[in-house]
Amino acid sequence: MNFLNIFIMALKIDYFIRSKKEAEVAKIYIRFSNGSKFNLRALTPKQINPKFWNNGDSEEEDNRGRKLPKKKGKVRQRTEFIDSEDFQNDLNDLENHIKKSFEKETFQENINKDWLLTSIDKHYHPEKYEDKNPKTLFEFIQYFIDNSHKRLNPKTDNPVCYKMRREYIVTFDYLKKYAKKNMEPDFVDIDLEFYQDFIAFLREQNLATNTIGKKIQTLKIFLNDAKEKDLNPYNKYKSRSFRTPSEKTYNIYLNESELQQFYEYDFSDKPRLERVRDTFIFGCWIGQRYGDWSSVTQDNIKGDFLELTQHKTGEKVVIPLHFTTKEILLKYGGKLPKLITNQKFNDYLKEAAQIAGIEDKHEKKKMTNGKQLIKHVPKYELMGSHTARRSFCTNNYLKGIPTITIMAVSGHTTETSFLKYIKADKKEHATKMLEFWNREQMKIAK
Repeated sequence: MNFLNIFIMALKIDYFIRSKKEAEVAKIYIRFSNGSKFNLRALTPKQINPKFWNNGDSEEEDNRGRKLPKKKGKVRQRTEFIDSEDFQNDLNDLENHIKKSFEKETFQENINKDWLLTSIDKHYHPEKYEDKNPKTLFEFIQYFIDNSHKRLNPKTDNPVCYKMRREYIVTFDYLKKYAKKNMEPDFVDIDLEFYQDFIAFLREQNLATNTIGKKIQTLKIFLNDAKEKDLNPYNKYKSRSFRTPSEKTYNIYLNESELQQFYEYDFSDKPRLERVRDTFIFGCWIGQRYGDWSSVTQDNIKGDFLELTQHKTGEKVVIPLHFTTKEILLKYGGKLPKLITNQKFNDYLKEAAQIAGIEDKHEKKKMTNGKQLIKHVPKYELMGSHTARRSFCTNNYLKGIPTITIMAVSGHTTETSFLKYIKADKKEHATKMLEFWNREQMKIAK
């Protein structure tokens, strides 16, 4: 018999109560001792009527809860005392739990009253001591999503917007669909082979290249956050080959001639389209996102300016009021018509633009199964609420208004992000340069 077994054999656990005989309820204590090394006592959550407890006054009797005495074959109808066998088994289970906890304890100097109380609590409330830290990739992503409302945008220090939180959920859904077809990836599995398989899977879902890129970008957000929390020790996803796929977008804008054509069209017989058209034109002259349009009320108007705080970034902007925006606000009593869902707005906008004749052909390129497809579609098919913001930026840029001035109004914080909104084609850029040269020549001629 080794020393450890001898040491454990010296352990002793028993129970006792402290109560007057006439009391109906007594608390049960536990005594945990090991010779002269320690002698600990602690209260358990168990209680019993003293009439059914034996403190072990005689050698023949055990110091545990005993069965109800019988009289003429019937159980005495005294109290609500639960079945003594279950009661006894529960005390036995607690004893075994404490002994096992003791055996697992590395440092014997930790054995004190607090240790005993914790062991008792762990037995009755194990859920309080479960390791709630996520261990697998999917567990972490779910944890990440559950707490995303607390996450701050590193660029603005504001909580991430609903659109971004929705992107976390959508990306996780695609990962779960991938796992059903293949296997559930863990942190160690996120390598270039996984990357290629996941890209192929996303293409099978008929997602556009930029949409696929967004899923990869979001996956990297998960992985980076797990690494910061010391849950992801792997770095293969940081390879240059683990890149975010992208392709040039062919988003459109409406030039001022098209805006005027759209604005002047008579939709009086279709009020739902008239409201959507007016709201869109308003957006084309303030340069804000769809989510900011609903913020516009009479209180935001300060003379010839509109002042508001952008929902997405928290950026405060001051916008000059174009005469068209003034007309629209006057038409609707100082505020815009109540906004509908973005999807329904876009559907109505396309319908209205088609009726108004906004149908110049526009080239649209798309990669499908590794092949580039090119087709020409009418402009109204490509219109959406965000076309308003692009139109604002592009039209003012082509007028020669300094980029920094347009950015201050639109709320763009970097020129790189702003230039993505400039949708002028090469001929329009060339025309802009020619006009500049002509102005310079006129100055010289004077």
